[in-house]
Amino acid sequence: MIEAPFIPRQKFTDADAALAQVIALYQAQVAHLRQQLQAYVSGQVPAARVRAWYPSVRLQTHAEAGPEPGLSFGFVAGAGVYETTLTRPDLFADYLREQFRLLLENHGEPLDVGLGTQPIPVHFSLAEADHVEGTLGAEQRRRLREVFDLPDLAAMDDGIANGSFEPGPRDPLPLALFTAPRIDYSLHRLRHYTGTTPEQFQNFVLFTNYQFYIDEFIRLGHQLMQDPDSDYSAFVEPGQVITPHQRTGAAATGTPPPRLPQMPAYHLVREGHAGITMVNIGVGPANAKNITDHIAVLRPHAWIMLGHCAGLRQTQQLGDYVLAHGYVREDHVLDEELPLWVPIPALAEIQVALEQAVAEVTQLSGPALKTLLRTGTVASTDNRNWELLPHPGPERRFSQSRAVALDMESATIAANGFRFRVPYGTLLCVSDKPLHGEIKLPGMANHFYRERVDQHLRIGIRALELLRAAGVSQLHSRKLRSFAEVAFQ
Repeated sequence: MIEAPFIPRQKFTDADAALAQVIALYQAQVAHLRQQLQAYVSGQVPAARVRAWYPSVRLQTHAEAGPEPGLSFGFVAGAGVYETTLTRPDLFADYLREQFRLLLENHGEPLDVGLGTQPIPVHFSLAEADHVEGTLGAEQRRRLREVFDLPDLAAMDDGIANGSFEPGPRDPLPLALFTAPRIDYSLHRLRHYTGTTPEQFQNFVLFTNYQFYIDEFIRLGHQLMQDPDSDYSAFVEPGQVITPHQRTGAAATGTPPPRLPQMPAYHLVREGHAGITMVNIGVGPANAKNITDHIAVLRPHAWIMLGHCAGLRQTQQLGDYVLAHGYVREDHVLDEELPLWVPIPALAEIQVALEQAVAEVTQLSGPALKTLLRTGTVASTDNRNWELLPHPGPERRFSQSRAVALDMESATIAANGFRFRVPYGTLLCVSDKPLHGEIKLPGMANHFYRERVDQHLRIGIRALELLRAAGVSQLHSRKLRSFAEVAFQ
């Protein structure tokens, strides 16, 4: 093996010192890979296989320690050895520092930092602007696997998050939901699908299934960049188009892409990644699962679905809101990872924030608010034309479930939030009532969009601002975590 100079493992009792060592190890390993790849591209064939290793952090506890009251993470389940591999400490510095600090405080044992046993795939060592692999000849490309480690899907499964991971008798228990290669894989996918970099993503996320909401978010983003009272520092669009707040005096940078990516993301940037990201996931549960699979590795504090739905009750009107407190999962995309018998509970903090936001933005209360906002079960289906199925079809199941609304994404987003321990919520707007003959027609749709999109978006933004102001420690509750949970948030 051609490896970087070996650095022995060290123990740390200070979170900043442990993080500094992780950064040093990662930079040395990645620099080694980049140097060797550059030499390979230039025609030099190495005398042996080239390898670099992800850093890892390990904790050995000898006695159970009680967590801080009210805390749902930052401690391990019992005595034993726990370990996880780490990547991109530059991106995750604040997050890792907090996890290290809590482990040190809650257990009083040092953190053991060194090189782990998972190799870094050469693709994941490249910087954002590096494209040296594009100059490889056909023979070099064919032999790349013989010289460097390539991404290995066996190291990227979600067994830890799914609760199906079983370590060997001599293996350490996991400290985090995701291994380093799994995180790197998702970071690269985020660039591809959203047209923005992982560094731009904020910790509060809105999802929508219609471009109308994105158009309004763009308008609002540019408006906030001119507002002297705004606490957002920049607005980022696909193609790394960055509009700084006017107080900075800086000019906008970046060039819009010739075509939008599959699921474009937009970011209202705030210090400490405390701003708001909005993603147009398009239509369907496959897209909803895809993007949440990847955003989850960034460990956001909350995500909320804002979209349109079919109202299933005669008493509903077009433009009414539905606050989901339960989900019927007929989306099927998560059946293997999260069995259907697993309940997806409503999260009180999210529910309260959404209801309060609706009241503030609409200026309604009491019976008037209840007329506009219905709380109930939302059904999600993977069949866009469910209405065309033979009768009695799925509408019987929807009736038996007491569903009040139907869409294609909300249950998926909520279920993946539950699976990845990301607080979730859903606020939908009734755009049609197919069971009662009110189907979408162009004139009706245009009127509906004009009347409701701006208000619905402002409600979603206000709900996230309320959650942020209340403190994120209130969001990461124990109801999202099992009785044998990993320590990292």
